[in-house]
Amino acid sequence: MTDRIILASGSEIRRALLQNAGVSCEVMLPRLDEDAIRAAMQADGATPRDLADALAEHKARKIAAREPAALVIGCDQILDFRGRCLAKPVSIDDARDQLHSLSGQRHSLLSAVVICHEGRPVWRHIGQVHLQMRELSAAYIDDYLDRNWDSIRHAVGCYKLEEEGVRLFSSIEGDYFTVLGLSLIDLLGYLTVRGVLKI
Repeated sequence: MTDRIILASGSEIRRALLQNAGVSCEVMLPRLDEDAIRAAMQADGATPRDLADALAEHKARKIAAREPAALVIGCDQILDFRGRCLAKPVSIDDARDQLHSLSGQRHSLLSAVVICHEGRPVWRHIGQVHLQMRELSAAYIDDYLDRNWDSIRHAVGCYKLEEEGVRLFSSIEGDYFTVLGLSLIDLLGYLTVRGVLKI
């Protein structure tokens, strides 16, 4: 059994969540053409849930091929809006359009985690959170983007709940860590059962 854990993600918040929970990990960034994988799967009619799971697995497998003895954690998060996947905004205008679409509406965040060991997946989990966004005025959206663009430009849905993005919502149903991009409670449960973490 290995105690070596590799996070196949460049997400600072995912790394911080693990470290704050006392889980030591290395970070290695998988080189994937996520846009190509996403486009091919969507062309085949993949659901947002399938897409999140597949991208997380691709990331974990990519690093696990080089580091088979380690437990490699791959993650991905997809915003499901009426069965349609919203990607990270490509520009501030795209972010504005997304927020106008989401304003006053309900959407879901799907956070997938896949762990690979010895070249194959050994555990997977997909957390889901339902979020109800407030009705946002056009003026507020513009001001919000002016204040927060540098921070949220790489955030699915154009918000971070740990920052001003929390003001956009009237209700959230689900796990806070899942919103941040890592279903931490479920992941820690698996690592504990496996014996990697001691209680």
